[in-house]
Amino acid sequence: HVQLVESGGGSVQVGGSLRLSCVASVDTIGRYCMGWFRQIPDKEREGIAGIESDGSTSYADSVKGRLTISQDNAKNAVYLHMSSLQPEDTAMYYCATSKLWSLESSDFPYWGRGTQVTVS
Repeated sequence: HVQLVESGGGSVQVGGSLRLSCVASVDTIGRYCMGWFRQIPDKEREGIAGIESDGSTSYADSVKGRLTISQDNAKNAVYLHMSSLQPEDTAMYYCATSKLWSLESSDFPYWGRGTQVTVS
């Protein structure tokens, strides 16, 4: 059973940066698709960045140019570097893993518990 643990969230000023981390309990990073999602109350979970086992990346249009997803296979970790943060980036951020190359939350069976990002 895959367990994912996110960290790195917090409060940041407008225009600031954060790096979120996600560590997997098993050898997942570099083998399957890893995705970062975010969700605000009463809204659907939004896929914002994904990275495939070969390092290919994909981003939602709403975050292109401000977010960078990367992975470290040796550390079994995936990262999300966020810059130029805006109040609308305030959300709970989740990482997830899937055998499918996708940014659709329904395609991801394994999820972390999330880390809160607040921009003000």
